[in-house]
Amino acid sequence: MISNRKTAIIVGVLFIIGTVAGVLSALFTGPILDDPDYLTKVISNQNQIIMGALLVLIMGFALAMVPVMMFPIFRKYNEALALGAIVFRGVLEAVTYIAIVISWLLLLTLGREYIKAGTPDVSYFQLLGTLLLKAGDWIAQILAIVFSIGALVIYYLFYQSKLIPRWLSIWGLIGAILYLAAPLLAMFGFVLEILMAPLAVQEMVLAVWLIVKGFNSSPIASESAKTG
Repeated sequence: MISNRKTAIIVGVLFIIGTVAGVLSALFTGPILDDPDYLTKVISNQNQIIMGALLVLIMGFALAMVPVMMFPIFRKYNEALALGAIVFRGVLEAVTYIAIVISWLLLLTLGREYIKAGTPDVSYFQLLGTLLLKAGDWIAQILAIVFSIGALVIYYLFYQSKLIPRWLSIWGLIGAILYLAAPLLAMFGFVLEILMAPLAVQEMVLAVWLIVKGFNSSPIASESAKTG
C-alpha cells in the first residue's frame, strides 16, 4: 500500500507532468492550427502535430490519475464525492482529451488527402478542415467545463479534509469557479481566457506544496483514529 507521503509526491508530480505536457502541446500545434493555410502547414509539420497529440494524451492520462491516486484518502471523508472526482476529473476528462487528439489526427489525414489530390476542390477540403478545427474547439470548451467541475469536487474535498492549508483549498475553489466561467462565456462569444490563469497557477503551487510538504498529518491521524 502506498504511504500518504508517497501519494502526495506522486500527485504533485502528476500535476506538473500534466501541465508541462499541455504547455508543450500548445507550443507544438498552436502556430500550425492557427495558420490560415493550416492544411498545408499540417502536412509540412506532421511530426509536430503527432508530437502535440501524444503530449495531449500524456497530459490527459497524468491528470486523470490524480483523483485515482487520491481516492483511498478522499473516500474516508466523502466517498460519493471521491467517486465524483474520478468520474469528472478522471474518466470524462480523459475521454475529452482523446476526442481532441482524434480531431487533430483526422485533420492530419485530411491534409494528406488534400496534398494527394493535386488540384483539389479547395473549398471542399477547407470546409472539412474548418469543421474539424471547430469540433476541436467545442470539445476543448466541454473539456474546460468538465475539468472545472472535477476541480470544484477535488478542492472541496481538500477543504473538507484539511489535507492541505485552507487558503490553498479556497484558492482552488475560487480558481475553479473562474475557470468554469471562461468556457461558458466563450460559448456566448466572450473570450476571457485570463479567467483560467488563477487555477493554473494554483495547481502548480499545490504540486510544489505536495512534493515538498506533503499532506497535513493531523487530519489523517484523526481520521485513522476514528476508523480504528
